Amino acid sequence: MDDSGGRTKGKPARIGIVTASDRAFRGEYEDRGGLAVREYLAEVLVTPWEAEVRVVPDEEAPIRAALVELVDRAGCCLVITTGGTGPAPRDVTPEATAAVLERELTGFGEAMRAASRPRVPTAILSRQTAGVRGRALIVNLPGSPGAVRECLEAVFAAVPDCVDLIGGPYLETDRSRVVAFRPH
Repeated sequence: MDDSGGRTKGKPARIGIVTASDRAFRGEYEDRGGLAVREYLAEVLVTPWEAEVRVVPDEEAPIRAALVELVDRAGCCLVITTGGTGPAPRDVTPEATAAVLERELTGFGEAMRAASRPRVPTAILSRQTAGVRGRALIVNLPGSPGAVRECLEAVFAAVPDCVDLIGGPYLETDRSRVVAFRPH
């Protein structure tokens, strides 16, 4: 054991990626949102990491179950969801996330909407949120691959410090892509 939240040195950081999509869950639609998350993380993280991927239907119970499993059992230090953040009746990712969080971090959602708003007037309809469960940061993103990248760009500089503060492993970024801000 080391001082990085109880994770063993040398092991890759575990990062959960949850796609909430009825069509992707049924195999009718390619999971492009989850792929966009994996591609972004591969570009910006230099710390070894491994993805734990889940595709679930747009329903609160399966989303909650995936989040709990990834944090509590799989030991993910970061879980990023994609999809289900809009105002439609089946968009329930923020509600499912809120049900499993210990602390909400509203600044993430505010920053993501502010980054998207100049380009997409309907960004104000998106209900992304973030928060902490145990030693993991959970971040909700929209389902569009372009929005995934745009929103991650808006907040990722704060992600490594947040993971540090909650007892997770040290996540190092490629400074030519994202400079992690660590004021501590």
